[in-house]
Amino acid sequence: MELNVYNIEGKETGKKVTLNEAIFGIEPNDHAIYLDVKQHMANRRQGTHKAKQRSEMSGSTRKLIRQKGGGGARRGDINSPVLVGGARVFGPVPRDYSFKLNKKLKQLARKSALAYKAKADAIVVVDALQFEAPKTKSMIALTENLKVADKKPLIILSEANKNVYLSARNLKYIDVTTISELNTYKILNAKSLVILEASFDGLDQIFKA
Repeated sequence: MELNVYNIEGKETGKKVTLNEAIFGIEPNDHAIYLDVKQHMANRRQGTHKAKQRSEMSGSTRKLIRQKGGGGARRGDINSPVLVGGARVFGPVPRDYSFKLNKKLKQLARKSALAYKAKADAIVVVDALQFEAPKTKSMIALTENLKVADKKPLIILSEANKNVYLSARNLKYIDVTTISELNTYKILNAKSLVILEASFDGLDQIFKA
């Protein structure tokens, strides 16, 4: 598949980029995508939730009512989970939700996500992206020129660019990332990809293994 290369004004430069079939032309693996996104979301969880167990409650340990004959449920002290204000049975405790995945599976998931975007014709290639200073207006103009302003774009840079990042920081519908930080969740969360021409060499290197 060949794509036209545009400049920041949204005009064709006359150049074309051929997408690597080993990355953008594969048959997407939905299960690999599911596992990678699941891991990403799990690793983001803090796991600091905590509810008090019965032994951690403050209160008298005196048995309030007799064991039998009262007509109600059996219960002991005022900390009983049966009572309002008592402890919680099997409540949440701090835990680590993260888990590991094989490197090859994560690569397959990212390639599958990129393949889906290629099939949906949701990739725009830009020859260069340089802002003299951080400016939100410049980023808005860029997305409008490339006709991706309403398509929740993900801008993929070959290397970190502070001015580009700061220009997009106040725009919730735009995300900026580098090739090294690219993950399946970000690709799928975007409706379109804006990729710098220089980024394709980096993508080939990452997925070479």
